[in-house]
Amino acid sequence: MNENAQPLRGVMIQVAGGRLLMPNAAIAEILSVVDPEPMPGAPDWILGQVRWRGWQVPLVSYTRLAGLGTSDELLRGQRVLVLKGLGGNARLPYFALLTQGFPRLVSVGADSLETVDGGIDGGGVIAASVRYQDEAAIVPDLDGIESRLQEALAA
Repeated sequence: MNENAQPLRGVMIQVAGGRLLMPNAAIAEILSVVDPEPMPGAPDWILGQVRWRGWQVPLVSYTRLAGLGTSDELLRGQRVLVLKGLGGNARLPYFALLTQGFPRLVSVGADSLETVDGGIDGGGVIAASVRYQDEAAIVPDLDGIESRLQEALAA
């Protein structure tokens, strides 16, 4: 990041197995956890789909998808983070991630972010492992998540 660049608005999000740091602009809405409708034949990291503003939005367990763990049960206090699809797919303009608690707004500047060697492969859905003000976090690869979703839903 350029030291003279303006800080970026981001959110720090707790998921089972770690924290995610992502751009605030990627988030369409934050919902209370809801029971997803099952999607027969979907991989275990797709928890089902939720209804949101007339859309059927696939609900993803980032923890399972990235290989950070398997304990992603729908519990009280969790949230559904509806994200804007970046790939321009008219059939998948949104997808959702299961999170724990409420996301925290952060201002990410050059002096507050450090890339670290995370040692996690993540199956193509981890862009980077970082430290933000001494907190370990993962920057998810939103394009990678969207691609994996498209592949799974086409099968």
